[in-house]
Amino acid sequence: MEFYRDSTWVLEYLEGQIEKTGRVSGSLQTIVLRCCKQYRIKTNPKHIYAIVSSCWKYKPYLDKIMKKSGLLDAIPRKKGKPAFSKLTLLLLCHDLLLSKAKRIQMGKHPIKNYVLKYKNALNAEFVKLKIKLKITDLSQVVDKDDAADDMTPVRWIRINPLRISNHDTDQVLNELKKKFPTRVNTWKDIIPGSIYYDEFIPNLYGIHISDKITSHELYKQGKIIIQDRASCFPAHILNPSADDVVIDACSAPGNKTTHVAAHIFGDPENPRNDNVQIYAFEKDPERAQILQKMIKTAGCHKNIDVNVGDFTQIATPSKYSDVTGFILDPSCSGSGIFGRKSVDILNNHGKKSNDEVPDENDAEETTDSKNEQLKERLSKLASFQFQIVRHAMSFPNAKKIVYSTCSIHAEENERVVIDLLLDKKVQSWGWRVAKKELVLPTWYRRGFKEEFQEVFTDKTEQECQELADGCVRALPKEDGGIGFFAVCFVRD
Repeated sequence: MEFYRDSTWVLEYLEGQIEKTGRVSGSLQTIVLRCCKQYRIKTNPKHIYAIVSSCWKYKPYLDKIMKKSGLLDAIPRKKGKPAFSKLTLLLLCHDLLLSKAKRIQMGKHPIKNYVLKYKNALNAEFVKLKIKLKITDLSQVVDKDDAADDMTPVRWIRINPLRISNHDTDQVLNELKKKFPTRVNTWKDIIPGSIYYDEFIPNLYGIHISDKITSHELYKQGKIIIQDRASCFPAHILNPSADDVVIDACSAPGNKTTHVAAHIFGDPENPRNDNVQIYAFEKDPERAQILQKMIKTAGCHKNIDVNVGDFTQIATPSKYSDVTGFILDPSCSGSGIFGRKSVDILNNHGKKSNDEVPDENDAEETTDSKNEQLKERLSKLASFQFQIVRHAMSFPNAKKIVYSTCSIHAEENERVVIDLLLDKKVQSWGWRVAKKELVLPTWYRRGFKEEFQEVFTDKTEQECQELADGCVRALPKEDGGIGFFAVCFVRD
């Protein structure tokens, strides 16, 4: 019963979020882990994730089957209230009808006995629904790629020099060679037990997603950090030296922050000091705690000053006049990250009534509605992103800014760059898009030239290409990890 109880708590959290804000934010994996921590759940989070993601995917159909079967009409009452939660009943019906074993995973219990009383009625309604939809399996009417395809093709690990004596990364690499004896030439050739040495980011390696690395002592000691390759782009592009002072304006969970620290303090030729040279900002107190834990594990907590609050409100140019560089990775649509498909299903189903089952007749209307909702959301996000970057550009001694998103949409990427370049204040401050030589020059996928051509009609094709070349893009899965965008702004 604990398994279904714990899963019910997660579903209740999701329903509460949708009722409160109209949508669910973050990946489903993150939400499950957050609930496990909040409710002190002992059930394996992987098992909860599996049933919750599948259950919500099929929820409109299960709701219909449950209602038609009469199961919801005769729920026993205790002290004037239903004795069983509808969401727990949903979970049990999911396993009874859709799991491989077609059975409820629990011993004798009143709620199990209640559901089994309606087993024949549930199966009958299930068959009727499939006939009505002209299908043999419900998977034919849902996105079959949402679970199996919604994961990274590579597990990327970064060696952290800050936890290594004399910053000698070869010590850790030699240990990794023992666990992964086979070296491959491209990430596409990675198999269990093999390792790929990345050609773009120093000290970054790719391993197979099935290889267990979190139980390794190197990970526990903070000597290696799991971080997607594209997520390593910003710090690598900023490339701060021991003399730089950097603000990471949207820091949590802290991977980019600690990567910046590795650049500033990880050079074996420069003696390590305890000076604060990184100011990390995080608006959410809970995420700020995760950030604190991350930088402590990475061994750079003495060099980073964590500030809880809105960067645009509490970070003033006069207070941080010594800042020379910025990492800006603000909230975005997350359209390039894994784990979003399940959340998109949550959000879409949350807007439907329990009786509403999609059919082929309203597909066009649904698509148009989704497109309008997406445009509105991207517009709001782009406005927020613009304000973050523009605020950073007002700092007097800043010379280099890297703006990034884990989005694939031009609205949050090239069009934000264009809006900044057109802004009179930004122009007066002297900011421009950096040349390709400063922005991962050997990376093969650049920004969309067409976006710049559409607006800057007075510029030549070559000039628009140069603007696009100051941006880098990564496609989800196709480029070995998450979808990503980064651009570098510089001034003299």
